[in-house]
Amino acid sequence: MIGGKAAVLAELVAAGFPVPPGFVVTTKALDDPQLNRRLAAVAAGLDGDRFAVRSSGAAEDLPDASYAGLYETYLNVPTEELAQAVRRCFAAATSERVAAYHQRQGGATAAMAVLVQVMVDPVAAGVAFTAHPVTGYRDQTVVAAVAGLGEPLVSGETTGEEWTITASRTEMTRSAPGGGRVLTDVQADAVADLSRRIADRYDGRPQDVEWAIDQAGKLWLLQARPMTAVPEPVSWTPPGPGLWMRNFRLGEWLPEAVTPLFATWLLPLLEGGYLDGMNDTVGVRVPFRYALANGWYYNATPIPSPKLLGRVLWRGRKRAVKILFNALIRVSHDPDAADRAALAELERRWREQQLPGYQRLVASARAEADTAPPRRLAKLIDALGREAGIYLWYLAIVGGSAWKMEARLTKFARRYLVDVLPEQEGGAQVLLRGLSGAQLAAGAHAVQSADWYHAVAAELSTGQPSLPADRHRELAERRMAAEQRCRAALADRPRLLADFDRLLKVNQRYAVIREEQASQFTLAWPILRACARRLGQHLVNLGAIEQPDQIYFCTRDEVNSAITGIPGQLSGKAAERRTVWQRQRRLAAPLTLGRPVRLIGDVIERAVKQARGTSQAAEGAIIGHPASAGRASGTVAIVHGPEDFDAFTDGQVLVAKATAPAWTPLFARAAAVVTDGGTLAAHASLVAREYGIPAVVGTGNATQRLRPGQLVTVDGTAGTVTPQRS
Repeated sequence: MIGGKAAVLAELVAAGFPVPPGFVVTTKALDDPQLNRRLAAVAAGLDGDRFAVRSSGAAEDLPDASYAGLYETYLNVPTEELAQAVRRCFAAATSERVAAYHQRQGGATAAMAVLVQVMVDPVAAGVAFTAHPVTGYRDQTVVAAVAGLGEPLVSGETTGEEWTITASRTEMTRSAPGGGRVLTDVQADAVADLSRRIADRYDGRPQDVEWAIDQAGKLWLLQARPMTAVPEPVSWTPPGPGLWMRNFRLGEWLPEAVTPLFATWLLPLLEGGYLDGMNDTVGVRVPFRYALANGWYYNATPIPSPKLLGRVLWRGRKRAVKILFNALIRVSHDPDAADRAALAELERRWREQQLPGYQRLVASARAEADTAPPRRLAKLIDALGREAGIYLWYLAIVGGSAWKMEARLTKFARRYLVDVLPEQEGGAQVLLRGLSGAQLAAGAHAVQSADWYHAVAAELSTGQPSLPADRHRELAERRMAAEQRCRAALADRPRLLADFDRLLKVNQRYAVIREEQASQFTLAWPILRACARRLGQHLVNLGAIEQPDQIYFCTRDEVNSAITGIPGQLSGKAAERRTVWQRQRRLAAPLTLGRPVRLIGDVIERAVKQARGTSQAAEGAIIGHPASAGRASGTVAIVHGPEDFDAFTDGQVLVAKATAPAWTPLFARAAAVVTDGGTLAAHASLVAREYGIPAVVGTGNATQRLRPGQLVTVDGTAGTVTPQRS
């Protein structure tokens, strides 16, 4: 019995694949008193003086049991030590960890041999997967590489440079720690081609391949085995016609795939409330579209049609046209006029009516939440979710005007004040920092995500919640000095000076309004979570689920059935859905799906191009949205959630899928911020500007392309993140 690893390599050698020469030692050889001499004699015929000694178990490298990392491997073994290394390899077959793995696989003890091969002296080595290990895409080959021996990569001691190769594209999707290049494009292609040819030989079954490139540049195959637990490939099909965005409107508050209870209960309430708010203020319900793709939230603008336009003109009449024209179009060209014509009235209505009503409802629900019966808890959730959706409408239509106004201010500054407000020093954004009223603390209701599965700030230990007073004062002084310089530069042009003053005033006002509105949006979330927890405990008491938090993996209909007398057994379904959700939240969800409607185009992309200006990206830079101007360098800290907050240190670059108000304390310590999602109006963008640090958002996959400890330069003016070579 020569074992699975040796058998596969022998077959691939016979098929012409470049496998280092070697031989197999079986268990019978251990009884040979001349083992040392016989091994030395065989090794002498292989034209090498150092060897790799590796296990080759009969049950190793199977599709459903890889035994990866359980046996021992010895590298750079000289001829005189071969027998000792072989005996140690065989001894590893009886270790406790192997025995435990045997037990999990059914209890059988597998036979074993040892493979001895000429040692390759590599300049680069690594692994390749012929299907994407996260998404399951069979048309992508992922290659990971490190300089020198591949053992640190295979053992998990380090992360390597990563490439994703398809039939039409070769892309380095992650830099090696410390910067520098390990592989060229040609070498990455060669590794991918070798790996795919192996997969083709085994009827397309995805393969996990170990490889090395020697000092002469030759590519060697060291091991091939079937990939285990390959996920079924996911499809990112647009939910409908038009452009679908996952980082716009409510999507900015949802940094990952959502749980089933949120998808079927709170999300429809929020979306319905949003349309109710629109109808109350505008007089029409323009049908904004939303959908989930692999658990991720996407939304799209309505597709123009004669019927839709007729509805707006007929039902809303002058009021609808006036508000929508000023909030969606005029605000980008003449913010002051849009404010006077429509936005100021909406802001007054929010401040005097909607916000106080929301606060009263939250206070009333808080008083009931601890004692209300299950059916009343469900009604509280319904009321709070709808009111939060109405609030979201005001945040979108009023606070959402801030970034459109800023675009106009930026355009003015670039045309008339380029020498006074240089881009490399922050440009027009300097005029929006250190504002009175903008320094808002992250309240107890601040969230990580609008999905109520996640804990709110009151349940976390997040440290200092707001910008230190001395830092706020410093930014305010810089802002006021910049204002004086601008007015001095325009002193001999009174019409432009008047335009500047109006533009500046309305921009500064709405920058504060946007933060005020964003800070209160999730006021209801602590009560929503309290209601969900109590319903979860009720379902536990009924025997429907085993743990209270399993309620987040039930649907609204299932919860309603349980509290109305038909509980059923939901634990199994909840466990299965949690597993699916865990997989979905690891997916690299595209920022957009589909294509924009020709008459509308990609509004976000147009805004990004305008904000970026003419800046050019350096080779190898990650491109995103220029969210907060400035330039800073630091080491990467990838923050997945509150569990990583304590490890974040001063001067690091905060890299995350997205940030939400509960993350605000980290901004006081960060040198810069980089996110996968988000837009110019996202939380990371606004808070980074307030704190005076560079930010690049909407990168798509920075959390996958960057690695902890890697030195990068973040240019928030150009919207680029550039890894630095060591």
